[in-house]
Amino acid sequence: MAIHHVAIIGGGFSGALQAINLLRHQGPRATLIERRAEAARGVAYSAAHPDHLLNVRAANMSALPQDPDHFAHWLDRRHPELAGGFAPRLVYGDYLAELLDDARKAAPDRLDLIRGEALDLEPAGEGWRIMLADGSTIEADAVILAPGNLPPHIPGDIDAAALAPGCFAPEPWSGDVAEGLKADDTVLVIGSGLTMVDIALLLDARGYDGQIVALSRRGLSPRAHAPVAPSTLDTRPPTDAIGLLRHVRTRSAEVGWRAAVDELRPFTEGLWTAADLDQRRRFLRHLRAWWDVHRHRIAPEVAAKITAMKADGRLRIVAGKLVDAKADGDGAMVRYRPRGRDDLTSLRVRRIINASGPQGDLLRTEEPLLRRLLDRGLIRPDRLRIGIDVTQQSEAIGHDGEPCPTLLALGPMTRGTFWEIVAVPDIRRQTWAVARKLSNAHWVGGEGL
Repeated sequence: MAIHHVAIIGGGFSGALQAINLLRHQGPRATLIERRAEAARGVAYSAAHPDHLLNVRAANMSALPQDPDHFAHWLDRRHPELAGGFAPRLVYGDYLAELLDDARKAAPDRLDLIRGEALDLEPAGEGWRIMLADGSTIEADAVILAPGNLPPHIPGDIDAAALAPGCFAPEPWSGDVAEGLKADDTVLVIGSGLTMVDIALLLDARGYDGQIVALSRRGLSPRAHAPVAPSTLDTRPPTDAIGLLRHVRTRSAEVGWRAAVDELRPFTEGLWTAADLDQRRRFLRHLRAWWDVHRHRIAPEVAAKITAMKADGRLRIVAGKLVDAKADGDGAMVRYRPRGRDDLTSLRVRRIINASGPQGDLLRTEEPLLRRLLDRGLIRPDRLRIGIDVTQQSEAIGHDGEPCPTLLALGPMTRGTFWEIVAVPDIRRQTWAVARKLSNAHWVGGEGL
């Protein structure tokens, strides 16, 4: 079947970059559907505060795999004072928006941007019909789902409806989490990963001087970047979890833990693919938290601010399990079980912010489109229930186990197949490969658009 028109549902980083790549490959016409006010930026690059920096140096943040210095050169022109370091996420959002705008200007007849929400999708002949919230429809030969990261699940220990208004923030970017806080208040953040870091910086920037308590099962937080000498592996690392762990420990002693983790990058997807289901489950259960804090690091200046907040007693990271949260006036009385102990600790907090990480379980999602596609068997959860089941070519696999070459999915929700698919370097390769597939491109030379 010839593909002349591709509809991309979701205009954040993954969706916008997919549209750009289709144009750069001289591929089919594209329609980008985005429900937010602005396309290309997504939550990560639009809801940020100026203090929120990228977690990767500018030199490796090009959106275009065939032009690895693209973002660095853009920074040299637009913000030379930021070149070589960790740029603000809002600036990166400007970069992505400009890329999309340039692509539209270069080929106005090949890219349409629709402001709206896709609610349903159904087969229409050999293609698809997309139903939007305003009652209109769009027909396309192929559809690409680019939902980005879904909001976190509300922990089962919290009855949000029973708490006072403003006490519980179900996800960090749903409003101003600092509104109404006073210096003698305590804020509980559920989770201690990258989102917790963002929240701590945001509260600090908003002038909140009270205490922040971050609670997670292991109490781990992201490590800082540091100058690292490049290091490469001569042989493929072990594929079993125990062997890989021993390998990383050995290499850490030889080249430092940052280099030992970084040199796995070219092998990560292959290691994940080679692991059987039981090994993947063991990794998620026992090693994922450790992997995340060492693999997804933060800028040194961000780490310095977090360290200072800890030293001042304004930020405390606690290992433990939330037991319950009961209404207590305008706040809540929280009980948690510290890790390794049987007794409970009580804490009175003014606000609870859910930073437990993006959800991936389709069976629990409330997203209307994904819910309907799941109910009709057009998509299915991957076997680990951390995203949408797709093939190595990003084709969605239906309830019957068959992949659909004209229904694809991109980005973090395909982590069950690719694992490392949350950062710019990974998603740019995925969108490039999908664009080549849909454009029937075997080789593309020149600079494109």
